[in-house]
Amino acid sequence: MAVKRIDLRCSGCGAALDATATFCDYCGNPIVITSFDSILGASQQSLARLAQALEHDATGSDTTLAPMAKFTQAACWLRLKLYDKARQRFEEAIEENFDNPEAYFYAAVATLKGKKAFLTPLAEIRKALEFLDAALAIESRGVFHYMKAYLKYDFFARKHLNVSPTWQEELSQALANNLSQADATILFDILGVSQPAQLTF
Repeated sequence: MAVKRIDLRCSGCGAALDATATFCDYCGNPIVITSFDSILGASQQSLARLAQALEHDATGSDTTLAPMAKFTQAACWLRLKLYDKARQRFEEAIEENFDNPEAYFYAAVATLKGKKAFLTPLAEIRKALEFLDAALAIESRGVFHYMKAYLKYDFFARKHLNVSPTWQEELSQALANNLSQADATILFDILGVSQPAQLTF
């Protein structure tokens, strides 16, 4: 399954909203993000405004709304390159809704803090791989395997360290799970690094 286009829905009335909306035109509540790629072109100002608007819902006691608000807030912070805040919020969202593979995936992205895997400490690479394994345990997606292929290539292979499965095996798994070029492009855009030539397909 490919990375899904963001589904913008009102947390209050459930109305479908435009991708550029930050508040519901019908009831005024903030929107909820369930995936990522629609906010890639959103302005920093609108993302910051949305993250702030969700603070009450993210930290409130409503157990049905809080995980969605936390995920949305974390996605905004990730796009704003506030990596530590994003990872913390993704982890909080995971604690409250442990079967959302997207939260694990984006927590892995936030763990790299916008740096190449090659420059990331081994402990953080291992943590990112743990997040990805958790995501894959819930749902096998090409983009999850593809990020593992990137980590294993850029960190392990470039440093001549053995790892199993290899990056080539992860790439094969990604392609077998319908990885698209759009998924790959979105991944490296979110990571904020260039796609290695070895991982092109």
